[in-house]
Amino acid sequence: MALTRPLSKLLPKRPLLSTPSRRPYLTSSTPSHSWLRIHPEVSSAVRSSTPLVALESTIYTHGALGNDLNLEQIVRDHGAIPAVCGIYAGQATVGLTPEEITTMCDQGAKKVSRRDLAYLIGQGICGNKIHGGTTIAGTMILARQAGIRVFGTGGLGGVHQGGENTMDISADLTELGRTRVAVVSSGVKGFLDIPKTLEVLETQGVLVATFADGKDQKEVDFPAFWARESGVKSPAVVWDEKEAAAILLAQEKYDIETGMLFVNPLPKEFEIPRSEMEEVIRIAVKEAEEKAPGNENTPFVLRRIRELTDGRSVIANKALVRDNVARAAKIAVEFSKLADGNPVTVGMASASNATVTQQPTSSKAETKPRVEKPKADHTVDILVAGSVALDLNCDYAGGGKTVSPALNTSNPASISQSVGGVGHNIAIAAHKVSEENNVRLCSMVGDDIAGSTILSSLSAAGLDTSYIRVLGHEYPSARTAQYVAVNDAHKSLVLAMADMAIISTHSFPNYWNSAVNASKPKWMVVDANWAEHDIQTWIQAGHKHNAKIAFEPVSAAKAARLFPKLKNHHKKPELGLFPRPSVHLSTPNQYELLAMYEAANENGYLDTHNWFPIIDAFGIMRGAREQFVDIAGAAATDAGIPVQSVNLLPYIPTIITKLGSSGVLLTTLLEKGDPRIRDPEHARWVVSRTLSDHPSVGGVYMRMFPAAERVKEEDIVSVNGIGDTFTGVLIAGLARGGEVEELIDIAQRAAVFTLKSSKGVSDEVAGLRSELRRIVAKQ
Repeated sequence: MALTRPLSKLLPKRPLLSTPSRRPYLTSSTPSHSWLRIHPEVSSAVRSSTPLVALESTIYTHGALGNDLNLEQIVRDHGAIPAVCGIYAGQATVGLTPEEITTMCDQGAKKVSRRDLAYLIGQGICGNKIHGGTTIAGTMILARQAGIRVFGTGGLGGVHQGGENTMDISADLTELGRTRVAVVSSGVKGFLDIPKTLEVLETQGVLVATFADGKDQKEVDFPAFWARESGVKSPAVVWDEKEAAAILLAQEKYDIETGMLFVNPLPKEFEIPRSEMEEVIRIAVKEAEEKAPGNENTPFVLRRIRELTDGRSVIANKALVRDNVARAAKIAVEFSKLADGNPVTVGMASASNATVTQQPTSSKAETKPRVEKPKADHTVDILVAGSVALDLNCDYAGGGKTVSPALNTSNPASISQSVGGVGHNIAIAAHKVSEENNVRLCSMVGDDIAGSTILSSLSAAGLDTSYIRVLGHEYPSARTAQYVAVNDAHKSLVLAMADMAIISTHSFPNYWNSAVNASKPKWMVVDANWAEHDIQTWIQAGHKHNAKIAFEPVSAAKAARLFPKLKNHHKKPELGLFPRPSVHLSTPNQYELLAMYEAANENGYLDTHNWFPIIDAFGIMRGAREQFVDIAGAAATDAGIPVQSVNLLPYIPTIITKLGSSGVLLTTLLEKGDPRIRDPEHARWVVSRTLSDHPSVGGVYMRMFPAAERVKEEDIVSVNGIGDTFTGVLIAGLARGGEVEELIDIAQRAAVFTLKSSKGVSDEVAGLRSELRRIVAKQ
């Protein structure tokens, strides 16, 4: 007998005040398992109220939209952190990595809704490591458990035509009635029964609000997915992301445990008109009734719609998914602002940021689950926070005795293009020279050809690009950084032009803090292309998370940014001093060193009550000039390099000054008890031994390292990147536990390789891997 009662009568309403328990159902007899694996970046963002957007994994594992959606990057571009949800090898996971998603697609993944979660996770406990791509319903559950409030997707499931007879109703609708997550979608597929779908959502107590997009409230339809209008008025209207965020906050404050549906009509330029789609849908549905009953019905309909629209339905689908995800990120950002940084109520898993791990299976093992901190396999050895740019090298190619290009006219030249930028070069050098190191670059590019070129190059080099933000055109000065060098006939730099506005203009301190917290680097390199306040933000973030910090000055003009002017002369500098310095190492050339020294002197850093006792403890007298000349040479001493270095040691305990063909001068502050102070082999380079009762200072060590190789002029290809290569290789060795003195020579040789290469970092640097291993192993 056919069912004729309205669907609203068939589906029971939720009991009043019924909310799911947030306590984990674990007892002493419960088998131990990692019930929810949360990526460190995600858990950090939850704790710090950084904007987060959940993403489903079925769009990758079961979708037909290809692998170029770039949804995670879209989320990052709009100021939020993406979190792809799914089941990976039997573990519920929030924050799937690109590699894990690829594995799921390659190895086959089940489609996972609410009913399937326990089954796949239970199979995982028993050793059957099944992958699962979560649907909207499955993703909502995992997002809620992790504490994520906003979820961006494509189309919602709904009530099928004839659903009052077949009861073919998507689990997405009932999940919205029980799980507090705001879903941003473009409505339901146009071949579903929209009025009955809205009736079920009303029964479940779900707010359905469509973005007006400039229309009058009375004119706003609930979209029909591929068409912006369906002929069915939206139950409610929302005007912008801030209003949507306010509704979310109100729901949070009143602890209303239901979902919300914010409906985002697809962009007009990709719309397939309603009149055309209705005919296409009619044909597709009719054929499906005859040829594809049951579970095959929906895939058949979608396939026929794609065929009947000549693929336009897929193009529209891609466009709306991207637009929905962007809008979800904007809502998440506004929600974070309204919440004023106060963490909102979250599910059980994120409350402690812990996982429950499997106990040993021996008879003596405890049966009570043991809670541990997440494993450290997400950490990186080196995080480079700096610029990445497209480099153009213009080498003067004029004939005769003229070696320099003429001004105010065109000059013949040999022009080459490469990916560069100080941060990029340092990261690439560290990555090439050490397979053991996990290196990550944190930077920004624009949504342009140069940006795409850079991302492709980084991926090809095997460098993780997850911390490279792509800024869209809505950001001012969002051009990918570019650097143009004009060199003379001897390949020496004549002048350079750099457009680094994207780095110096845009600031995302919450994101950067989250990145450092999630990656927990051993060493962090900060280059001076950032604005002054951003350099301080990076340094403080690294200091907070116990990273050793290296400052790369970039240029004389930018080097001074490490020592910004104090607001008043009595204010304590933000930079920490020895024995708890904020910056541990810097690698300037002599001009950058002078700029740092002058900025520190002029801005009051060499006149504080904390700086003077350290300098006084050095005990360096005026007669030290002869010692400086003996070590560094008369030219370097006359240029003030030893004195400048010593004065900066309280802020930067190790300074390695690059002197080109003259070599490298190491100046370092020795702690009390450092074995070099009493070692006869090092006696020549210990320029002072502390005689005072200072609790930490032991002395000053200064040592000149000759150039690794005298390079013939005709062998020089490009001077760009040689200093960055030096720093990258040095940091790679330090991250593996090496000592500075033992690493300088190999770092110089790596720089020579780059000097002879057209690339920002020579490929030959990789040939030094085994030697770096030997150096580190020896120590």
